[in-house]
Amino acid sequence: MKNSFLNLINQSFAFPGKGFDLKANSLTFQGIDIAQLIEKHGTPFRLVYLPKIGSQIEKAKNLFNKAIQALDYRGNYHYAYCTKCNHFYPIVAEALKNDAHLETSSPFDIDLIINLLSKGKIDLSRTILHNGYKTEAYLKQILRLQELGFSNSIIILDSKQELTKILKLNPPKRITIGLRMATAQESKSPFHTSRLGIPPNEILDFFRKEIKGNTSVSLKMLHFFMDSGIIDNAFYWGEFQKALGLYSKIKKEYQPLNCFNIGGGFPIANRLDSDFGYESIIFKMVQRIKITCLSEMISEPDIYSEFGKYTVGESSAVIFQVLETKQQNDSEKWYIIDNSLLNTIPDAWAIKERFILFPINKWQQDYERVSIGGISCDHTDYYNSEDMNQEVLLPITQSSDPEPLYLGFFHTGAYQDAISGYGGIKHCLVPSPKQIVVEMDETGKMVDWVFRGEVGGEDVLDTLGYL
Repeated sequence: MKNSFLNLINQSFAFPGKGFDLKANSLTFQGIDIAQLIEKHGTPFRLVYLPKIGSQIEKAKNLFNKAIQALDYRGNYHYAYCTKCNHFYPIVAEALKNDAHLETSSPFDIDLIINLLSKGKIDLSRTILHNGYKTEAYLKQILRLQELGFSNSIIILDSKQELTKILKLNPPKRITIGLRMATAQESKSPFHTSRLGIPPNEILDFFRKEIKGNTSVSLKMLHFFMDSGIIDNAFYWGEFQKALGLYSKIKKEYQPLNCFNIGGGFPIANRLDSDFGYESIIFKMVQRIKITCLSEMISEPDIYSEFGKYTVGESSAVIFQVLETKQQNDSEKWYIIDNSLLNTIPDAWAIKERFILFPINKWQQDYERVSIGGISCDHTDYYNSEDMNQEVLLPITQSSDPEPLYLGFFHTGAYQDAISGYGGIKHCLVPSPKQIVVEMDETGKMVDWVFRGEVGGEDVLDTLGYL
């Protein structure tokens, strides 16, 4: 059929590709027969293909080690997974199976790590990087981990005050720390400097006054993170070089510093023709670190990266059935799906994040431009071309068709469950605040009481599959 959806895709993209193909006119993802899963489980459902996580980790390791070998770089590379992107047990266990280290961001992360230790999925030598704002509860959990014997637990300071907080807790032994450098933001950002980290013009003075002669702490790592993620442009490389310059100044005064941490991960494909130059950017990173170290006559650090979205994003998809087609006016047609987009891919409406969208079946049908609506009554529960800057073209279907149309949003593996509050979990596992109800009694006196306490502990572990 000349104007079929398949013909449109073949004219627009290199298809099959990026894990997508057709089998008997039905879409496959990473070799998975989605139609078979629909027949077995019905819709809606989220699928996660664990081997993709391992292949992403190995890809990054291979590219960094290739650059290290080509440049005769004298440090080593270490891959860390940011648990906040997806905390579920099968995901974290798969990352650990591929020798990833872990990055934490909340006290609940420590409970997950202790659980993984009890299951034999992790040992005491695994590097654990502690990022995020350090509440007293979080710091106590970190020290608990160190008391259990984790020998490579590194507390990355997000502010100067955190060092004081840690030492007030009287850690039983010398603690290992890192420093996070606050980075400037591009002009389109609503603020000029990231709220995360310590301003670079304050770090050297802080190091000299509070760390250099302090026998209670050992500074091992400088952490560089851009809120925008890794982008190959002049602004990113300018901030990258600023961090290297700061690393060099501290290293000349303090030999225990030997790790440079690249936070802020790689992007993932949000369309079939996405083409990010992973190999060239990794080579440029290693090369710039080496050149700086040679010019400053310092030893080359071990390189750490913290990749979360890159690790898990492309492993997942959400599959829906189109329940009804609605022609609301001459130009606007809606496909109503069997769940809420607000709940399943909240990044689509919260930050206008694009995802790869494909029909599962009816690839031989003609296509048309449509909007996709969820079944909730909220007017923002939709996905369309105007908001996403992405043509939403799908096979023509009618409510009366004997075979329904099925749709898939792909590369949805990072953040979506946590942001939507799946089972009570939240982003970074920050618990929902307690709910206090205030009312008036018969005498007109105000009465307050706790309706629900904070969500946490075993409830979270159970939801995430650790119990």
